[in-house]
Amino acid sequence: MPKVPLWLLEWEGVEAYLKRRQLLKQYIKAKTYLLAWIIENIDFKARQTKTDGIWSFRINKQYRAFGTWDADGTFIVWAISDHQN
Repeated sequence: MPKVPLWLLEWEGVEAYLKRRQLLKQYIKAKTYLLAWIIENIDFKARQTKTDGIWSFRINKQYRAFGTWDADGTFIVWAISDHQN
């Protein structure tokens, strides 16, 4: 398991996606849990295949955020997905 993230950054467009779907408040709460390393609340886990280095965490029952670790301990969110479909 990776170390506690020092920073959590988002790619351009992620915030707009969250705002369009009214998920920004829930995302900020999940982001706070990740930065505090309370990962049980957000179901933080490696995606298959685990060697790809892609991790995800739950925003709510329908949406997940996907990201990767940078060399300096920064977690970078690059996609939000509706994992119900």
